[in-house]
This record gives sequence, C-alpha cells and structure tokens, in this order.
Amino acid sequence: MAGVKFTVLGGGGFVGTHLVRYLRDQGHTVDVPARSLDGIFDTDLGHVIYAIGLTGDFRKRPFDTVEAHVCLLAKMLQKCRFESWLYLSSTRVYASLDRDKPAHENSAIVVAPGSDSLYNLSKLMGESLCLAYPDRAVRVARLSNVYGAGISADAFLGSVMSDLRLHSRVTVNESPDSGKDYVAINEVTPLLEAISLHGLERLYNVASGRIVTHRELFEKICEVTGFSVDYSDGGLTRTFPVVDISRAQSEFGFQPNNLLDTLDGFLIACGLRDNAGDDL
Repeated sequence: MAGVKFTVLGGGGFVGTHLVRYLRDQGHTVDVPARSLDGIFDTDLGHVIYAIGLTGDFRKRPFDTVEAHVCLLAKMLQKCRFESWLYLSSTRVYASLDRDKPAHENSAIVVAPGSDSLYNLSKLMGESLCLAYPDRAVRVARLSNVYGAGISADAFLGSVMSDLRLHSRVTVNESPDSGKDYVAINEVTPLLEAISLHGLERLYNVASGRIVTHRELFEKICEVTGFSVDYSDGGLTRTFPVVDISRAQSEFGFQPNNLLDTLDGFLIACGLRDNAGDDL
C-alpha cells in the first residue's frame, strides 16, 4: 500500500513519539503540529490520530485535563479537515465494572463524579463527541497500560522503572494482589494504523487481554535484576476487569504478547539490564 498522510496530535508524548516513528517507517507522510497548533485549520490533515492527553498528573491539573480530552477535541472536530480521526482514550474507563466479567467495548459504564473520576469522565466525554460525529471514519481506541522504551515516569510502570534505575529498589503503594493489563507499544502502533485506515467499527479495545498482578511482575523483576520491591503496609488492592480484545483480534488478527514473556527486552530498554543479561 502506498503511503498516505497522517497527522499525529500529541506527537511528542510516549505513544505519539512511537507512532510517528512507526508510521514514517511504513512510508507514510506524518505531520506533527507544534503545541500552538498554528495553521491547523488551514490544511487537510489526512488521517488524524489524537494522542493529546494527560496521564498520572490529571489530579493536579484538572482544567488542563478537560481542555485536552474534551474542549480542544471539540474545537478541532468542528473546524479541521480530515479523512479519518482516531481518538486515543483509555481502558481506565472500565474501573467501575465487575471484575468477574470481561470489559467489552459495549459494556455499560457507571462513573460517579469526583476528583478521582475526572480522568474517566473527560475521556468518556471525548469519546462521546467522536461517536456522535456523523462520520464512521471518526473512531475511538481505548488503550490499556502501554509499555516500551521511553515510557513516561508519570505512568505507574514507568515510575517503578525509574526508581529501580536510580535506587535499585522501590516501594509500591498498592498490595501485591493489585494488577493491570499491559500492552507493548510495538504491538499498539501497527494496530492503531490499521484502525485508522481500515476500521469497520467505531470503538476498539487496545490491550493484551490479560491481568498481570504486581506479585507476578515484581517477583520476576527482582529475580532477574536482584533489585528490591517492597509494598506499603495497608496498601489497597486495585485491579481491573479483563479487557475483551476479541474485536481487534477478529478484525485485524491482533495477538499481543504477555508482559511477563517480553520482560527481558523491556528491562533492557529501561536500562535495568544490558544486552548480555547482566544487571546494571
């Protein structure tokens, strides 16, 4: 397939940076507008991937969170010219669902207003704007916890990797039974490209479909690095329902790996092991 034009909004972030590199490697023309977005309304943007957003610092920046996830999105959807639009949301929106049932794209979501739910509410509002847009080429991808080289220290796993790299130990403020779904950035980028260009649906889960507990993950990290991971007394158990990825699997053949099976490469990318497998 010949290359097409992409515009990655938020191309300086962790996911955005990898997306830009991947899309260019596929022969696409990729524009990454400046943060000022000067001239954004005066050109055809082609296939847009909206990766603007906040992560772990949303509680400290509530107004910026709503601006990024909702207000700026609304303005751009109304005024920009584009061929397709993919809004990057989050599987965090499933936080309130029953842990014993898989979270599907069509699952009903209940969110109570409050400071902790601001992120989820703003993402759901952004999703709703996209899905209300009268064009099936405007889509939403709910990303799980994406990991890989250059992972942000604002993300849970990124902060743990940073502390281990600096101090060879870390204290986790959650119980060992807490767990998350982790999906590799090098598996996310081709799927986002495929959804942008060929998606038949308007909403997709982008996840591994597995929950990895802190105990499983950190025991293996300690085993292969010799570093130490402790847990705070009385830490809460936080976990999520398994994310249903059957839609992406059936439409695109998406078969993501388990973080535990790719951990060595991730530790090398984070500077916690060298290529020979020696601890750093």
